Amino acid sequence: MPEKILTLCGSTRRYSVNSLILDALIEEYKDRAGFDRYENIDQLPHFNPDLDTDPLPETVTDLRRRIELADAVLICTPEYVFSLPGSFKNAIEWMVSTTVFTDKKVGLITASSSGQKAHEALQLVMRTVGAVWGQYGALLIQAPKTKISPNGKITDPSTHEALRRLMDELVG
Repeated sequence: MPEKILTLCGSTRRYSVNSLILDALIEEYKDRAGFDRYENIDQLPHFNPDLDTDPLPETVTDLRRRIELADAVLICTPEYVFSLPGSFKNAIEWMVSTTVFTDKKVGLITASSSGQKAHEALQLVMRTVGAVWGQYGALLIQAPKTKISPNGKITDPSTHEALRRLMDELVG
């Protein structure tokens, strides 16, 4: 049975390069894994510990359930102002009081002009919630628009190889 991988895009932009990367990986690995694309990150309420009670907002319950049911989570995010996008960080903050990410296998991709600070933050935040990744499981793609065409084709061979290693490790 193929792995079930939940994909989370840190960008809310409809046709972001991060979304294109996830689309390309889903297409390339659709015969080796099942994918569940989470596309409602901008629909989550602002994290408030006072709301982290029963009943939870339905959007939060849905995301928690989807993470829990996934064998792995594939994240691709840009960097905004030297950090993670607020909507993505908000989504992870809703998970802090749970164990849904504890020992959950993840693939972490930061695709942004520079991206270094967001990539460091992504790894720190995911380590804090208990997620795990392998040797090739965290990838920084700098200047991604020079490596991925507007139609989502990965044109840079070394980027494609790095993504392949990440996915091969994630899928198992």
